[in-house]
Amino acid sequence: MQSPVQPAGRFRRDGLRFNRSELVMITVLGQVASPLSPASPYRIGQDGTPRILPGPGGIVLSHRVGDPCVGLAADHVEPGVSIRNEQRSVKGERGGPNLALQTLACIGNQARVVSGAAAGAIGTITGKHGGIDTVLVDFPMATLRRLAIGDRIQVYAHGLGMRLTDHPEIAASNLAPRLLDRWPVRSRQRRLSVGVTHVVPAAIMGSGLGRNEVFRGDYDIQMFDPETVRRHRLGSLRFGDIVAIGNADHRFGRAYRQDAVAIGCVVHSESTTAGHGPGVTTLLTGPRTAFDIHRDQNANIATILGLRRPAPPVERRILIERDRRWDTARALRTIPGRIPSHV
Repeated sequence: MQSPVQPAGRFRRDGLRFNRSELVMITVLGQVASPLSPASPYRIGQDGTPRILPGPGGIVLSHRVGDPCVGLAADHVEPGVSIRNEQRSVKGERGGPNLALQTLACIGNQARVVSGAAAGAIGTITGKHGGIDTVLVDFPMATLRRLAIGDRIQVYAHGLGMRLTDHPEIAASNLAPRLLDRWPVRSRQRRLSVGVTHVVPAAIMGSGLGRNEVFRGDYDIQMFDPETVRRHRLGSLRFGDIVAIGNADHRFGRAYRQDAVAIGCVVHSESTTAGHGPGVTTLLTGPRTAFDIHRDQNANIATILGLRRPAPPVERRILIERDRRWDTARALRTIPGRIPSHV
């Protein structure tokens, strides 16, 4: 009988070694998670404006990994499928099954639908989202349309405990061997050469601080300062982009440290809420001198894992800025001849 898990892919032939033989593959399970809503549907934006917007959870049919995560009428939207394990354990933590799913799943792991109309379909883990405590899975569109809330998805978790043999100063987290096998990172003169789409300053990182580990959840990029967004081209961020966070040490939680760097994957969309924005799940962290970081607009897991062709990286305005311009234009339209050409 054919294995439901596809082969892990080519082994690296460029000298980048890791402890492949030590890593354990173990299955964890989640159900397609329903979107949740608090008692009030409003989110109070950083500009003081209440908005009602789509949020995390569910099956997103309009956006997948590789699509823009900025410029959406949404808040913390997760591309593809969001899963949680809703079981309650009789041993240890009541939410232990979901904690295990959050901890063991790694970006690049494969997942198999085991119930419902799409049973047998194979997808790929693309991120983890803290707070809502979901794991994100990408599937082809035909599968997304057959899935239903509550369908069970089994994840073939593989990668926890990874060490880069020749780079002991670099810590790996949430990184599946299947992703590393395909990721064009290279060892060059004892440094790890990594292509990223964006370099983000630690000063604008928000939600996700205060934890002592990075194996669950993510870390949000605040986008409320227009000049910083323009300088670092953050309006062109896409789901699945590989980004570098400067002066960030993620070995034991998320901390500011000069001359350290963290490399991660963008997992959810922008937010209007203070302290929040596109989320980043950590993959690598270490001293700045351990990395050779360069720009590469193709550094997106949709390309690296062969999931689909990403959208071009086009600059888009965040929702708060678009609303401000919309309100200005709407007000000026009541005065004939007063609409500026730039609106």
